[in-house]
Amino acid sequence: MKNIYLIGYRATGKTTVGKALAAAMGRPFVDADEMLEREQGRTIAEIVEAGGWEEFRRLEKELLKRLSGLDRHIIAPGGGAILDPGNVQAMQGSGLVVWLTADPKVICNRLAGDDKTETQRPALTDQGVLDEINTVLEQRIPLYKKAAMLTVSTEGIGVDEICRRIVDLAAGRDSD
Repeated sequence: MKNIYLIGYRATGKTTVGKALAAAMGRPFVDADEMLEREQGRTIAEIVEAGGWEEFRRLEKELLKRLSGLDRHIIAPGGGAILDPGNVQAMQGSGLVVWLTADPKVICNRLAGDDKTETQRPALTDQGVLDEINTVLEQRIPLYKKAAMLTVSTEGIGVDEICRRIVDLAAGRDSD
């Protein structure tokens, strides 16, 4: 098995699960948003403020193209990476794509409790948080479904159990 990509909306657990999964599997972990911020020397909010979402998506696509050349990594792309068919193709062509899901209210609560929300998660709409989550998910769910090879809920279970499910599902896919 090559890379494992953890896709999903903001605050569905991509980074938290990714770090734990990487430790459990003895693989390196890459958070694409954090890597992009390091390389650009500015936060996602600053990138979006300076160049708009279009500039951010362009930089994200370049980064995912490079990341898809890695081998046996756990990679957490940004929540909107699936908006670009080229990103989906790069991920599917170089690994297993796992969609992490959570209920919009759970996502809203997680965002409210995350100090990274202001700097790493600029608003996607001019709506309130829960309305924005519902609106954006309505648009993205078909794209997540199309991109994903496996789906795992991150609600009501611990990170270790989520990782175990991913490892088990991935092993089942490898034996197909």
